[in-house]
Amino acid sequence: MVQRLTDFGFYLVMTNPVVGYARCAEAAVKARVRIVQLRMKHAERADVLREAHEVRRITRGTETLFIVNDDPAIAAEVEADGVHVGQDDMPVAEVRQKFPSLKIVGLSTHNPAQARAAAGTAGEPRSCAAAIPDYIGVGPVYATPTKDIPDPTLGLATMSEMIASVPFPAVAIGGIDAARLPEVIAAGARNFAVVRAVCQSTDPYSAIVGLQRIAKLA
Repeated sequence: MVQRLTDFGFYLVMTNPVVGYARCAEAAVKARVRIVQLRMKHAERADVLREAHEVRRITRGTETLFIVNDDPAIAAEVEADGVHVGQDDMPVAEVRQKFPSLKIVGLSTHNPAQARAAAGTAGEPRSCAAAIPDYIGVGPVYATPTKDIPDPTLGLATMSEMIASVPFPAVAIGGIDAARLPEVIAAGARNFAVVRAVCQSTDPYSAIVGLQRIAKLA
């Protein structure tokens, strides 16, 4: 039986952090962020592999789980805790079959139909359990420039609907910052991911702690 995650709150997606991936990961570990993802779109494989080894070194033996975006082969090679795949990447069940060392497989969803499809095998025989992701990303909640071809913005109501439709953790993502976080949580998000709100800061630790404080008060 695939072991499921429980809600984890803060999820940091590291994309082009101004202080570098290592310092950003160190800040996340210091702040006891539960999950950190390495996302290096369009980077050479050797560069991704180098940074992934470094982030794995920093997170190993800590409370912070390490996820690699898109590439389960790199995730397995560096002994990451898991991988996050998109709708057009390797299917969840295939990832689990080919890379059994990866304990966590997350999946991006961009509309209610995709969220329902992700949970479609819930309650089915055990043989289908491998097709269920450990969590889904729900977004973009707000407009964001972090993708070359952005998916349609969901808004809070659709985000809330998608989160409520799945029996596993759902992570709100897309344009979330300190100003927007309270309304995201008020709309039902128990887990939230940030990118620019931390990666564009020259002091990622302070940025993380500030968001954590808001999340507890919201």
